[in-house]
Amino acid sequence: MTSPRILIVDDEADLRELLEITLVKMGLDIDSAQNLTVARDYLAKNEYALVLTDMRLPDGLGIELVQEITAQYKNTPVAVITAFGSADNAVVALKAGAFDYLSKPVGLEQLRVMVRSALRISQTGTDQAIEKTAAPTSLRLMGQSDAMHALRVQIARLARSMAPVAISGESGSGKELAARDIHAQSARSDKSFIAVNCGAIPENLMEAEFFGYRKGAFTGAVDDRDGFFQAANGGTLLLDEVADLPLAMQVKLLRAIQERRVRKVGATVEEPVDVRIISATHQNLHDCVGKGTFRQDLYYRLNVIELNLPPLRERLDDIALLAKTILTRLGAEQTTLTPAVLEALQHYSFPGNVRELENILERALAFSNDGLIEVADLVLKAPSAAKAVAVAPQAELLAVPSDVKVAEMATSVTSSARDLPESLPDHLDDVEREIIRRALSKTQFNRTQAAELLGISFRQLRYRMQRLDINAPE
Repeated sequence: MTSPRILIVDDEADLRELLEITLVKMGLDIDSAQNLTVARDYLAKNEYALVLTDMRLPDGLGIELVQEITAQYKNTPVAVITAFGSADNAVVALKAGAFDYLSKPVGLEQLRVMVRSALRISQTGTDQAIEKTAAPTSLRLMGQSDAMHALRVQIARLARSMAPVAISGESGSGKELAARDIHAQSARSDKSFIAVNCGAIPENLMEAEFFGYRKGAFTGAVDDRDGFFQAANGGTLLLDEVADLPLAMQVKLLRAIQERRVRKVGATVEEPVDVRIISATHQNLHDCVGKGTFRQDLYYRLNVIELNLPPLRERLDDIALLAKTILTRLGAEQTTLTPAVLEALQHYSFPGNVRELENILERALAFSNDGLIEVADLVLKAPSAAKAVAVAPQAELLAVPSDVKVAEMATSVTSSARDLPESLPDHLDDVEREIIRRALSKTQFNRTQAAELLGISFRQLRYRMQRLDINAPE
């Protein structure tokens, strides 16, 4: 059995020799080229498990080689070596299709980790990776529509890279599940996947939570503790709702991502970490940059490759399959939907996406009789309380506000004016104030836990408490 072959492209003889010695000790065969011309000659004659190239070469730029390999040798991962602090060059290379990058001076342990990842990828191959997407395990990524097929193909390709990925999509569209699929199909699948809700961490604890701390670093630090970066070392770190990060933490996060090193709170030295970053948000990060709430340099660092998840209303053909799968998971595989129910669902906009479809079917199952879900069992939300939208004319079905059964819509619409509040804004504020107070009471006024119960970020809860004049008890 032949050993995997690596091509090193660098004009510095000393660095080539160091890389060769390190990789030969790993049992690999090595070819070395001092410029692009020699490298192209090697590529035409041999098949490589990894190409490692410097960005600056005597007869051109390494980015040219990255583009050529990405186009002509699709199953060959290519990584680049950049000068210290040249983060922009690394981002350009990753956007061009580079698998990963190393910064000078090259860390040998980081080199070994990267090479092992590349070897696992080259043994799989792009076509085999895409085949794995035929039977997804995630409900929200299930479907046979063109949009979902394209998404699964893109996820398989992203899994072959170490480039940061920014996932955008509406709430309930499956952003975390897409991140987990990228990790599961990647060479890092045997390492940890750590998901962090950036909006649920109190601002004064963020640095300690992300980077860890030393014993005695602050009151309550009774032991050394690793942070999210250390927990995800060798694996993948998902920064969910990354737009909620405060600006001060964005600066520290940017440095950790660029340098691949973190320093625990209370420590004097940094420690290396090998983490692939995936970020997700339902907000438009580009707009956040324009408003000054998100740093432009961090935006470009995270948004190397963008993955957009289609909302359910753009893949309505998948609803029948999704509904059947959801009912099976609810233990109601013998329950069926009437044709009118399917038509009603396929005309609904699903602001809450697949998560909302799950909730709708779970409620309908509770209302249904004799293993049959009918139109009258559905509870759908209207775009507004004042404007109901017809979604199934033959069944005279109206989309209605939550918690109002469809069959009762006529009564709701024709109710007398005396049942309406004198001031809708004041009434809604009273309802919101009561719900927040109940959540705070349930959590003994722990705002972080209350925010999680309500499905909003910590900062969103704090803003609402200030607006509604909700204060902690004496």
